[in-house]
Amino acid sequence: MLTRRLFALASSTAALHAQLPNQRGPGRKIDEYDPANIKLSHRMPIKSLSDGDLLFLQQLGIRWARIEFGADASFDFMKATQERLRRFRMEIFSAVDYTYRDLDVQLGRGRRDELIEKYCRFLRDCGRLGIPVSDYDWHPANTYTTALVDSPRGYRAREFSETDFRAKVEKRAFDREYSADEIWATYTYFMKAVLPVAEKAGVKLALHPDDPPLAMMNGVAKVLVHADGYARAEQIAGNSRAWGLTFCVGTWMEGGNKMGKDIFGMIADYGRRGKILDVHFRNVSGPLPRFVETFQDDGYVDMYQVMKALREVRFNGIIVPDHVPEFAGDVGMRRAGVAYCIASMRGLLRRANEEVG
Repeated sequence: MLTRRLFALASSTAALHAQLPNQRGPGRKIDEYDPANIKLSHRMPIKSLSDGDLLFLQQLGIRWARIEFGADASFDFMKATQERLRRFRMEIFSAVDYTYRDLDVQLGRGRRDELIEKYCRFLRDCGRLGIPVSDYDWHPANTYTTALVDSPRGYRAREFSETDFRAKVEKRAFDREYSADEIWATYTYFMKAVLPVAEKAGVKLALHPDDPPLAMMNGVAKVLVHADGYARAEQIAGNSRAWGLTFCVGTWMEGGNKMGKDIFGMIADYGRRGKILDVHFRNVSGPLPRFVETFQDDGYVDMYQVMKALREVRFNGIIVPDHVPEFAGDVGMRRAGVAYCIASMRGLLRRANEEVG
């Protein structure tokens, strides 16, 4: 269910679309811009995007933004960003401030409390601006990629090989190993500090799984590599209305049958309870020990079935293309790849709308 804040944001966007040509096809029960529908969006590292980039996204029909502010974003910059996006008919649905990624926070060291307070200030500022969701992850010392490779279709994409990682990449980044119990302890400490602030601000926190889902990397345990990890994280949050998921379906595909629940089981469970807030919509060539990220129509999972499952549980948060592969000659924000992904997602969503209603 949408919160009051989401209704307010949805109403402002609906008002914008009232000025557009008729968007509802004959007989269609719900259209793309209905506030109750899935919201097509994109990840926007806002400091590196030009007004031309934002115009391009507007032309693709993006009306909801996930803004990556960097670290230690000021209220004035956040407010100016919100006003800038509104000139391109967009509202901020989710925001990211990477202060939480500092290893002092995630490994429980030196400046942890100071940095957590900065992150709490960011959450209060999100509340002041009516931004309903903040995304975060919890995988210190992570390695995402072992190589960039050309797919069989010829586009360039991220590859991860566990064999290559263990043999060529992995290193002990710290003077000792950090156990799963220690990482759970730092996560719990962070949650106990930030959840009350998020609740008071009216902001929901969306937790990303560990990508790739390996239990130990670079001498540091990873704890969100299985459905049991999400269950434990939810237990730590108690009954907080401010806790939810950034559900990266690509990460879940990487783990395959070792994740405890498949993609559809996770959507049925967390989606029906309104705990999925943000979906990263990408495909991969196959599960670990090796995978290559692919365009949505080129991996081993039928992405229409994922979109349909999200509609069936009435998911109404944002859905973004993730780690967009690189077409030949595509530079900067990879406009060709982004357009290809958004068009693919729109087609799947319209089909799901027609079938599910």
